[in-house]
Amino acid sequence: MIEKIIEFSARNRFVVLAFMAALVVAGIWSFRHVALDALPDLSDTQVIVYSRWDRSPDIIEDQVTYPIVTAMLGAPKVKDIRGFSDFGFSYVYIIFDEGTDIYWARSRTLEYLSKILPKLPEGVQTELGPDATGVGWVFQYVLVDKTGKQDLSELRSFQDWNLRYHLQSVPGVAEVASVGGFVRQYQVNLDPNALVSFHIPLEKVVEAIRQGNNDVGGRLVEITGIEYMVRGRGYIRSTTDIENIAVDVDKNGTPILIKNLGRVELGPDIRRGLADLDGQGDVVGGIVVMRHGENALRVIEKVKAKIETLRPSLPEGVEILTTYDRSELILKSIHTLKKTLIEEILIVSAVILIFLWHIPSAVIPIVTIPVAVLLSFIPMSLLGINSNIMSLGGIAVAIGALVDAAVVVVENAHKKLERWQAGGRKGDFKEVLIRAIQEVGRPSFFSLLVIAVSFLPIFALEGQEGRLFKPLAFTKNFSIAIAAFLAITLDPAIRLLFTRLHEYRFKNKYLTRVANAVLVGKMHSEEDHPISKRLFRWYGPVVHWVLDHPKKTIQIAVAVVVLTLP
Repeated sequence: MIEKIIEFSARNRFVVLAFMAALVVAGIWSFRHVALDALPDLSDTQVIVYSRWDRSPDIIEDQVTYPIVTAMLGAPKVKDIRGFSDFGFSYVYIIFDEGTDIYWARSRTLEYLSKILPKLPEGVQTELGPDATGVGWVFQYVLVDKTGKQDLSELRSFQDWNLRYHLQSVPGVAEVASVGGFVRQYQVNLDPNALVSFHIPLEKVVEAIRQGNNDVGGRLVEITGIEYMVRGRGYIRSTTDIENIAVDVDKNGTPILIKNLGRVELGPDIRRGLADLDGQGDVVGGIVVMRHGENALRVIEKVKAKIETLRPSLPEGVEILTTYDRSELILKSIHTLKKTLIEEILIVSAVILIFLWHIPSAVIPIVTIPVAVLLSFIPMSLLGINSNIMSLGGIAVAIGALVDAAVVVVENAHKKLERWQAGGRKGDFKEVLIRAIQEVGRPSFFSLLVIAVSFLPIFALEGQEGRLFKPLAFTKNFSIAIAAFLAITLDPAIRLLFTRLHEYRFKNKYLTRVANAVLVGKMHSEEDHPISKRLFRWYGPVVHWVLDHPKKTIQIAVAVVVLTLP
């Protein structure tokens, strides 16, 4: 089978080259569209159930956290459940089995959560966390007002009610969390003596304020053939609106207003953290959290583009400063690996060119490396493996092995052509090449597959270890398998293409001689090679001694292995 593929590729080289060109185009497209990140996402598939209730941790544990945990125990594919209770907060982490779709997990969580929500105490506010992972924190910014016209509460209001919604509309963003500053709220500071003198309990004041902040609609009133809609407008828009809310009436029928019972003012909510910029003081900021499975680099670029469009609409004197941008880490990581890949390709190509000392023979393995690397991005894109340090590292590790089969094929063809030239160039040049490639094609092909098989145990890893090392194993196996495929398809086609070009006769005899020298050239044996012949002087005696003393060689090898045990 391998021999037939080699012969077909050699005799139909333009078909093979056209097919490879199409694959290279697909590889370039995959390379440009594959998701980019600095590190692989090691997070489990998890859903966070977040509850708020202003009670002590022990009460929240008994009446909120524990009921939610027990309700989720029967959910399918649940691997682990962790509950945490704090003052006023409850977090329940539902960890699902490896490979569970995040949105399937969220829908199952909502399904099982619906059974327990009606049984929770009144006032408990429960919601799901964003559809993100632990590495979703990709971008962070702060709002700075150097003119001093905006205080922290005004900046926080702008962040919460304006800027956050604009950024949350960016595709790929799961959440924009606000940090720092002060959350504005209306505060009613009641006078206990006034409550006692008017005989009004605190609950009645709370209920009056709650009912006073509402719009109501009536029916239609028809007057002279025209319908008028009756509407009661009561939404609170200022402290004065709260002050004029009636709580009760005194014995004379005079309304008792909120302003008669205390003082109403704008103030900050209780702070649950702050943000500081370079030790210069408090600032207001936002954390952009990426949605699960998105392209981190693309999401960051879209967020930054959105910020640029919003800059003209910012309040006077307010600036948006970037405090964390993962795209810098991503680009530097990819640049480092890209530089390493280029260096490895150049070094391997230079070694091949120097030791073969024959341009047509050296071109084949040199072309195989970048083609195999490009084609490796096609299965990466299809399987959703993003480009990060580990996945690109797998390609970098495989660079040396990518040309193994090509070098063996070229070396054997080099030897056959050398003998063909020394024998007076008898026989067809193409047939000599095809037989030479077929002679070593099968063992070279399967030798690369053996290297790929050696990485299969990595796929047995589970959990975080599997998510860390599987991208490396995938890409290494992809590139090696593709290199094995290229060794029996592209390499014979290129080798015979040189033959076809050599046979073409230019009108100019000088061009014909140049084509003959470049495309076929003179074959140099190892004995004539300026570097190889020196290496053989050292290598030859060692090989002869090893072959003459097999027992001593094995004993030395065993001794070296034993010495490594300590």
